[in-house]
Amino acid sequence: MLTRVDRMQLAVRDRAAAEETFIAILDAQKLREDTSELLGATRTVMQAGISEFELLQPYGDGMVQTHLERWGEGLFAAGFSTPDVTALSRRLSAHSILWREEGEQVYIEPSQTPGMRIVLSPDAERERVGVLNWLYEVTNVVDDHKAAAEFYTQAFGLDASKFSPIASKDYGYKGQLTLFDPPNRLDRIELSQITDPERAMGRFAQKRGQSIYMCYVETDRVPDVIERLEKRGATHNRRKDAHNPEGLFIHPKALHGVLMGVSRTNLAWNWSGRPELSGVAPIAH
Repeated sequence: MLTRVDRMQLAVRDRAAAEETFIAILDAQKLREDTSELLGATRTVMQAGISEFELLQPYGDGMVQTHLERWGEGLFAAGFSTPDVTALSRRLSAHSILWREEGEQVYIEPSQTPGMRIVLSPDAERERVGVLNWLYEVTNVVDDHKAAAEFYTQAFGLDASKFSPIASKDYGYKGQLTLFDPPNRLDRIELSQITDPERAMGRFAQKRGQSIYMCYVETDRVPDVIERLEKRGATHNRRKDAHNPEGLFIHPKALHGVLMGVSRTNLAWNWSGRPELSGVAPIAH
């Protein structure tokens, strides 16, 4: 019942500064501003590619303020789209998962999931803008990837036969990719169970426990992204591993606390169970 990884919500101290960063680095476009009483925050919605990024600045006590006080700026929630929010909400209730609604969106607290705050939005078609294509992955660091996969399968009606195992000695984890609709789309939650607590993800897990860790975007214009990063002097690292030679990581201090991976369009099929798709033209999203 999930269609896409269609947005990320960020807790930020200064929406104007974050807006400028997203324009400079990701070639994003500002769509609108509003206020969320549920989150206790004012919000700026940016679009990059076909995906949205919600920049949340607290106006008083509330969830966003609490996040900033405890963890600083960074990823607040992972957002997924669905063709029928009402039907999915009924499914959540049937599985005793608590949720709250505001406007067209449904919010699920980290206490109801394997540690990841989630926002659900109705499917929306958007024309691509800027240098990115789309979001396709969010990483959920978990204690037990099998139990987490079972949770997401039951909660969101995913098909576990479409999932793909994943493991990395370099980054110190094992887990699963909960692919929503392969081979039509790469969209998924990466469930990462730590195998090496001394690596960066392991250190994060020791500090935060089960939580949202990072997100990934695709682009067929990797050199343009690198040029924008270098022009701004934004910290980033090129990946050197063989299966993702064109990839890079944008450091959290360059993107208001967000660790963002960037990969060339469709290259992620190399480690997602369908390597034959890694060199084809962009698949409609």
